[in-house]
Amino acid sequence: MTIESASRKLVAEFSSRRTLRTGSLITTVFGDAIAPRGGSVWLGSLIEVMSHFGISERLVRTSVFRLSQDGWLQSTQVGRRSYYMLSDDGSVRFEQATHKIYGEPERAWDGTWNLILLAKMKAEKRDSLRKELGWLGYGSLAQGVLAHPSPDMRDVEATLGRLHATEDLVIMTGQTLHNDAGMKTLARDSWNLADIDARYANFVKRFRPLMAAYAKNAEVEPLAAFLVRTLLIQEYRKVLLRDPQLPVDLLPADWHGNAAYQLCRNLYRAVYKQADRYLSATMETADGPLPPPGKFFFERFGGLDARRTSNMPNAVPQKWLPRTRHPGRSASISKSRHRGRL
Repeated sequence: MTIESASRKLVAEFSSRRTLRTGSLITTVFGDAIAPRGGSVWLGSLIEVMSHFGISERLVRTSVFRLSQDGWLQSTQVGRRSYYMLSDDGSVRFEQATHKIYGEPERAWDGTWNLILLAKMKAEKRDSLRKELGWLGYGSLAQGVLAHPSPDMRDVEATLGRLHATEDLVIMTGQTLHNDAGMKTLARDSWNLADIDARYANFVKRFRPLMAAYAKNAEVEPLAAFLVRTLLIQEYRKVLLRDPQLPVDLLPADWHGNAAYQLCRNLYRAVYKQADRYLSATMETADGPLPPPGKFFFERFGGLDARRTSNMPNAVPQKWLPRTRHPGRSASISKSRHRGRL
């Protein structure tokens, strides 16, 4: 099996799902591919790219509109063309997710717990905050008590500030003194680790054949590389954002999260260059092609290849590249935070 045939099989499996979530996949494309390369894209480019996943123009337009209504995206109008980028709130959420998705796991732990007490909050606000902190890895130890052994406090403070909740709760620290077996049981039950581990195992099973195909033949066409890279991050993100990323002291001995991280890192490093070449040849901004990735892009997964190719499109055989169209400029530009013409 070649990586091209493996990528086609992967896309076919993805497209056949009953609960195909176009908005989720567009979110992945923005976070993984567009945000590090200027952050803005012409809607027509996005429609063309998403068609390779079996997603229709109508679904793309509907999903982008909903993401704008929900405050994830904002639009810029240039002539008759619409360009989309992350909103301010969307950028904050993406930054939090980026740390978790592309960062190296930190497993060292000194036994300290961060505790957040929600007892004095109104029920509606408490439920909303519990959900948001759940995405940051907090689990429920008891009624009104959320806990995490090693949270990123920058993300916690940003979330509390965004929800205007800093004055409504109490944040404390505690220390594990003894009963390590009891703490593992508590962690297993509070975070449903068995379900998360099963999802990691399924991820490894699904993507390991692509790594094996790459090992046999490292020459990957740009479109196939983009499809693999996007679905790789899409599926890894879905599991990882459920994972509280607990210290190794609290994890089962046969935890599949380690293998999933290593597989995702290695496959991403294998295909990211060719995927970026596809993006350079296909995606458009109001000023022309996407700009090159920013320096922080190359720090993903502990560091991608340091040899950054600023002339990526020219390094690919012309037969592999789609024809590009560069939009004209217009002096009339209008912005809308939460909605814009599609």
